[in-house]
Amino acid sequence: MRRLNNEIPFDPEIAEAADDVPTKQSHEERGNTNPLRWVSAFFGDRVVIALIAAFIGLALFNRGQAYQSLRFTLDSAVAILSFFLFAIAFAGYTKATGADSLIAKAFSGRAVLTIVTASLAGALSPFCSCGVIPLIAAMLAAGVPLAPVLAFCISSPIMDPEMFILTAANISMNFAIAKTIAAISMGLLSGFAVLGLQHAGYLRNPLKNSDGCSDCCSTFDADAKVNVVWRFWRQPGRNSHFFNEVRDNGWFLGKWLVFAFFLESLMVAYVPSEWIGTLVGGGSSAAIPLATVVGIPSYLNGYAAIPLVAGLLNMGMLPGAALAFVTAGAVSSIPAAIAVYALVKKPVFVIYLILGLIGSMLAGYAYQLYLVG
Repeated sequence: MRRLNNEIPFDPEIAEAADDVPTKQSHEERGNTNPLRWVSAFFGDRVVIALIAAFIGLALFNRGQAYQSLRFTLDSAVAILSFFLFAIAFAGYTKATGADSLIAKAFSGRAVLTIVTASLAGALSPFCSCGVIPLIAAMLAAGVPLAPVLAFCISSPIMDPEMFILTAANISMNFAIAKTIAAISMGLLSGFAVLGLQHAGYLRNPLKNSDGCSDCCSTFDADAKVNVVWRFWRQPGRNSHFFNEVRDNGWFLGKWLVFAFFLESLMVAYVPSEWIGTLVGGGSSAAIPLATVVGIPSYLNGYAAIPLVAGLLNMGMLPGAALAFVTAGAVSSIPAAIAVYALVKKPVFVIYLILGLIGSMLAGYAYQLYLVG
């Protein structure tokens, strides 16, 4: 993701000077508006090619499912559109105003405090597993350290205020509280684990295509002067910076989310909930690790999972296993996992999945011990 990693810091003085004198680069940038060039870039993108090929293959195999997948993908995209637009506009605004440095400075203080704050904010925020991805991209682009970002990324899709109410009403208040505690605890575990790995010298330059950035997402000069121009539209140079950020981030994240929604539609169609219930619906001693392992690859929309988990509990599933299953499924949901994979390097993505699995399993055991004790 080039614009998130190799971006040259915005200098308002240089921008203002550039606004007064047309340059060769500005003429080249205006040439980028050529429609044919945009069409060529669109159909030459690997994600777009893969999506078109997969849809054509599905249409040849099962035309009815192709229609259902297309409708599911469009409905899912529309459902998160408000979150998506807000997040990419927020990313563009922070870049254009210079507030990205201010955000990074706010998260450059004491590591323990920032991780705790990010975990709490993630569990209490209204963002779903898909809508939080553009915001995470904006945080990484702003230079926020990886530890609090991953803490927020892990805790956010597990719980939000509306999901808490629905969980309490359809399962139990006890389970809703346990899930909230699990979200915060898993965020803390992930944040401190990443912090420890970074202190040991690992997970440097976590973003893809970040070779030219010297640890840009794990360090920040807290003493540097932050110059923020909140009304950036008064400076034309900042206007173009805003629109470039919105365009590039919107295209990058949008194509990956659409591709993820298409894969999700296939998961919903060909992996029925009855099959999941058969695997994890029992109360054996291996129920918690088995539920965690099954939950990792199985997409579970947080709201759609509520009646499924309620049914599994009625089938005799251990409450701890149910908690492990639903938290693992939330962290590893297809849209969130693919978007994270698109943003960060493979070692960071692997750590993300491992921490999600370990955190879900520990949360399940802790909840089960609490109920037994």
